[in-house]
Amino acid sequence: MPAEADGVAGTYGDLSPAARRLYAYAVERHAFHAAEATSALGARAGAAITELAAAHLLQRAPGGGADRWSPVAPRAAAARALAPLSLLVRETHDEMDRLRGRLEALVPAYEAGAALREPSGSGHLELMTDLGAVRGLIAELSAGCERELLTSQPGGGRPLESLEEAIGRDESLLARGVRMRTIYQHTARYSRPTAAYVERVTALGAQVRTLGDGLMRMLVFDEHTGLMAVPERGGAALVVREPNVVHFMTAAFERSWVGAEPFPATVSPEAARSLSDELRQTIVRLLSEGLEDRVIARRLGMSERTCQRHIAEIMRAIGAKSRFQAGYLLSPPPHGPASPASGARGPGRHPGETGSAGALPGTPAG
Repeated sequence: MPAEADGVAGTYGDLSPAARRLYAYAVERHAFHAAEATSALGARAGAAITELAAAHLLQRAPGGGADRWSPVAPRAAAARALAPLSLLVRETHDEMDRLRGRLEALVPAYEAGAALREPSGSGHLELMTDLGAVRGLIAELSAGCERELLTSQPGGGRPLESLEEAIGRDESLLARGVRMRTIYQHTARYSRPTAAYVERVTALGAQVRTLGDGLMRMLVFDEHTGLMAVPERGGAALVVREPNVVHFMTAAFERSWVGAEPFPATVSPEAARSLSDELRQTIVRLLSEGLEDRVIARRLGMSERTCQRHIAEIMRAIGAKSRFQAGYLLSPPPHGPASPASGARGPGRHPGETGSAGALPGTPAG
């Protein structure tokens, strides 16, 4: 920063009471000698003159000698004080433009090289492991999105930090008339920050639905560029520009969208019970597959503790004494389901089994 700017930076603080009194005194008299100010305001007048002069609010009166001062209008003082900073801002913008020009000059070479990559499509896949770079790319793709953004976000409610980062970007995108569709998991309905975010974007035309399981974390921009999460690598993303893979991502989203339910503005007790029943049915299915609690919790976007509570209630409902027994009782019979008319249970079923996860007591998911 130039030396002039350093000098200005020191004048930004509030004026002292003595300086304020002296400025009012100066405005009333148009011009004054330092001795007059000292006689009227006391010994602090000298320091106040120095303070006001540094803030460009006093200047030496023409033809009055070194000790005669006159006031400067606040707006004129501001213009003088900010002149070095304004120059610095202009110089910074000029340097930014020069840097952007130098880098954009390489775009044709990059695109030409990309076009010559192997036809297998691997050149259209890029692994990004830096979270800051991923966020920057999402902002860039959002700014250039013209038709539609598809978003699939498993894991329940989103962190407040992520929502605060996304809301401005998404509102700008919707204001340009871009269509936006998002799928969350059912458990996101119980997240107040997520519900508040959904309320804001749906008011601008976004569509949001929820699904129980089977989501892959991804974004697709204009059916042209996609981003997929990388398993076990938080903050990393696979950037996909290969048309066939992007088409697959879009088709997967559309299949999930058809089976998803609209995200409600509020969750009534009845809807909460119904939603909880669906979640429990999904837990039953995953439990019968032998998955661990933490895996089931991650799949359903809930805490492991909440998941364990649901599993305990399911085990009590079917009379299971252990997870192994629960998995056995919940597994489908080897010869298919018994005929409803026969009233017979499948082989190996526990006498207390209801045969329907929907019959389990429903409570809101955590």
